[in-house]
Amino acid sequence: MLSISSQVTIPDSEIELLAIRAQGAGGQNVNKVSTAVHLRFDIGASSLPDSYKENLLKLGDRRISKDGVIVIKAQQYRSQVKNREQALTRLQALIKRVAIPRKKRKPTKPTKGSQERRIEGKTRRGQLKDLRRKIDY
Repeated sequence: MLSISSQVTIPDSEIELLAIRAQGAGGQNVNKVSTAVHLRFDIGASSLPDSYKENLLKLGDRRISKDGVIVIKAQQYRSQVKNREQALTRLQALIKRVAIPRKKRKPTKPTKGSQERRIEGKTRRGQLKDLRRKIDY
């Protein structure tokens, strides 16, 4: 059971873990042992609250497919157990990221002083450029 918050948990039956062979260098071990882990989590079929599901599907994350399935591949460690833990931790972090509601941005205006300083800087820069021109006698 994967705990997201005090109220939200994901049962193990909803998370599909598959052991596969890792890519890259690693000698004979990498060719014989399936240490990498593929984690698949179907957002639509899960028991997550609807707000979590909507926010996850809105995320522009490359790990979420068009079908609404989160696919995480963990292959950093030589141990399958550690890779499994890492995949579950990454899934937990992804879901926790959408659990926190984002604050709505309050549009602000530049202060009068900052506007005046900006214009003053522009005029000073313009005067400097005028001094660089050729003088017409």
